[in-house]
Amino acid sequence: MRIGAGVIVAAVSLLASSAAWSQVPPAKGVTAPQAAAAPIPAPPPAPVSTRPPCNNPNALGIGRTVEIDTTGGPGFGFEHFKELDFLRDKEVVLTFDDGPWPVNTPAVLKTLAEECTTGIFFPIGKHATYYPEILRQVMAAGHSIGSHTWSHAALVNKKLNEQQRKDEIEKGFSAVKWALGGKAPAPFFRFPALQHPPEMVTYLGDRNVGIFSCDLDSFDFKASKAQTIIDTVMRKVEKNGKGIILMHDFQKHTAEALPELLKKLKAGGYKVVAMRAKTPVQTIAQYDEDIVKDLKLPTVSSRPVSSVVQTISE
Repeated sequence: MRIGAGVIVAAVSLLASSAAWSQVPPAKGVTAPQAAAAPIPAPPPAPVSTRPPCNNPNALGIGRTVEIDTTGGPGFGFEHFKELDFLRDKEVVLTFDDGPWPVNTPAVLKTLAEECTTGIFFPIGKHATYYPEILRQVMAAGHSIGSHTWSHAALVNKKLNEQQRKDEIEKGFSAVKWALGGKAPAPFFRFPALQHPPEMVTYLGDRNVGIFSCDLDSFDFKASKAQTIIDTVMRKVEKNGKGIILMHDFQKHTAEALPELLKKLKAGGYKVVAMRAKTPVQTIAQYDEDIVKDLKLPTVSSRPVSSVVQTISE
């Protein structure tokens, strides 16, 4: 079940990029959709990713940036993948699943900006179509964005056949691309509940998509208060000395815990590593079309909710 490593991990600037694309296999077992009567326009293009100068002298910041070559579908995170031990002592990667979500995701973004640091976001495809303006904020802030399936379905569920599992993966990437105004995300993927069906691991390897497990699970979705999350993460990172940290920008308590957690990481001498993809994922046209077909018909306006509805009194 092992997939090829094929990873280049090297320090690069935040603007490192490439025009090369990975090869895409034809979609199998998918019937071409009927043309939509009134196609939905994509959201406005995402702003260019720019990271403003850091004005916080005590910020956690970014220790280094690495470029990831996802050829062959490398796996990251020692909970499942042992081959690629690229983090140095006292280095961490911040990752966030299940967004974008109102209030919580913007709060996470605010904290990351205040600490002049970065993370990888693994949005659920459906959520990306609900709140594309929030996901564009993630992109505009310079964070890496991958995918976490279309609907957070457990791909180990035996009720799903192989094609349905592939659909969950591919439709998730296409939804994120649509939400970002046609800008393809990174070829970074995390399985729901960190459950990895072997045939889908092989499939992602063929698609040249990197698979992210974790080294440290915050279990923030089980926490009833922010302090529990802080204590859990710090206990684990101090034991391991480094690692990929799994959190959820969907969770209120995570957003509340993050400011203090980042301060504790800074005080402990930990450095954040930014992971950037060498090339974007190549989505499959069939799934790009399916996203448009499945969404509701638009009105004349395609403005985000925040520019249409504003609270003027309470």
